[in-house]
Amino acid sequence: MKVLFQGLRRVNRDEAFLLASPATRVMVREVLLLRGTTPLVFAHTVFAAGGLRGAWRGIAGLGTRPLGAALFADPRIARFPLRQKKLPRTHPLFRRAAAQLKKMPSPLWARRSIFAAGKSPILVSEVFLPAINDL
Repeated sequence: MKVLFQGLRRVNRDEAFLLASPATRVMVREVLLLRGTTPLVFAHTVFAAGGLRGAWRGIAGLGTRPLGAALFADPRIARFPLRQKKLPRTHPLFRRAAAQLKKMPSPLWARRSIFAAGKSPILVSEVFLPAINDL
């Protein structure tokens, strides 16, 4: 796994439902899941910055450890159903995922799910990169 970004950023338009205001800056963590040096999945996690003082305070210290291990280890965290979507080339996640590849991919598919600890939701999106088809 390679951490690409972790910090404050403006929320993507299709993620704004998670927050009170679409203009709000959110905490974002983006990582690339690799098989050797081959990128397989671009993962994008979003939560309210106030969550660093609450339910999600451990995320800031994950470093290169996977978020999934932390989410599934805590029985108090509820996971909502997965949703999937074919990302258009204009979508911010398509552009950031494609930037990790040597050539522009054909359409990319993504899935996302909301996890909740109390009243603090976290949105996890995973963009599947072309090499995942080789597994």
